[in-house]
Amino acid sequence: MNFPHSSTSTSRFSRFARAIGVTLALAAGASSAAFAWDVQTAKGVVQVEGTPQRVVTLSESALDTALAVGIQPVGTVATRGSNTVSEYLQQRAGKLGIVGTAREYNLEAILALQPDLILAPQTLSSDVYAKLSLMAPTIIPDAEFTDDWRLMVSTYAQALGREAQIDEAYRKLDARIDDLRKRLGEPRTVSVVRWMPQGPMIMSDKVFTGQLLHSLGFKTPELAGKQGDRPHSDVLSLENLGGIDADWLFLATLNKEGADTLAATKRQPAFTRLAAVQNDHVSTVDGQIWSSATGVLAADLILDNIEQTFLN
Repeated sequence: MNFPHSSTSTSRFSRFARAIGVTLALAAGASSAAFAWDVQTAKGVVQVEGTPQRVVTLSESALDTALAVGIQPVGTVATRGSNTVSEYLQQRAGKLGIVGTAREYNLEAILALQPDLILAPQTLSSDVYAKLSLMAPTIIPDAEFTDDWRLMVSTYAQALGREAQIDEAYRKLDARIDDLRKRLGEPRTVSVVRWMPQGPMIMSDKVFTGQLLHSLGFKTPELAGKQGDRPHSDVLSLENLGGIDADWLFLATLNKEGADTLAATKRQPAFTRLAAVQNDHVSTVDGQIWSSATGVLAADLILDNIEQTFLN
């Protein structure tokens, strides 16, 4: 998918913006008398006015959060490896305008939706942020990928005016984690590996899924803890697969190509020598959830997978 971000497309964007500028100005005037609140973001304090009605989410975590607190966005981005949102969110999301991918946005499509709030990822460039901020308050959480995942989610929920709803979601999630941890018993070592067409990458144990696993009492391989502020390792060669070994492997694929690569790798001696493989302790899981998502809806599904794997 190709979305405009070059100098040519910037000119097109400017013409498009002028064409509907009056509409946006009227909308801003209508909301100016409404109540407002400040949100601390990576770009400083951003003021949100009134109750957001036309929210655009530019990341999986922003969409997960909006849906979890009862907000139906008008636009979002396609998930990695797809031209629509993640399958786990499709039923809740319904029909949404797709305004780009996680790496590339269609500014004209976003503007055409006349957003009154934009929830953006930490990776948003300053140039694109400047353009989006002309359309609507744009929220980039002041949190790194390796920070507590709830910092990012709470920032989105605050911008949406739904702090009470997200706090209730956390309460239910924590109760489930506590119960599941007790029932899991002795701690095990688990490894989460994203399997791409180029090969496997071990996920850092400091990002969303790793944080959840640690909260359940699981341990992770040394390699998962050595990724610094990166969400995952570089692609590992078959000779280095030993670094992913654990009591149990969760193998995440994003698309058919990744699944095909995994199927081929399962025939490789380096893979079959892993202790987890020899003990038949390997589970294939949805990479759109396990290696790309962040949010309370994704967390519940990961807990479902854990419960099915170890307690059923």
